[in-house]
Amino acid sequence: QVQLVESGGGLVQAGGSLRLSCAASGSTFRAIGWYRQAPGKQRELVAVMTRGGTTTYADSVKGRFTISGDNAENTVALQMNSLKSEDTAVYYCYVRNWRFNDYWGQGTQVTVSS
Repeated sequence: QVQLVESGGGLVQAGGSLRLSCAASGSTFRAIGWYRQAPGKQRELVAVMTRGGTTTYADSVKGRFTISGDNAENTVALQMNSLKSEDTAVYYCYVRNWRFNDYWGQGTQVTVSS
């Protein structure tokens, strides 16, 4: 059974930083990363990295957010700098296993005050 445990959300002022962490267990994964969902909007990709090392970022976070991970430990972190009010959302840890099944964490709230 796949389990994703997230931590690190919270309230921060615009321009500040937060770091999200996620530990995944229960399978091996071909990709791991983060999505987010703001109120009234669809869930969107924030940053994802493959086991081969390829990373993908949403255009809106490029240059501000950095994803990092440990393949051996199945952990992933998202360093978020220069946060903006539009980054306010629930952030979900995400994994895809080798059978192309997708799994999501319970979500952690990030609120950026302007």
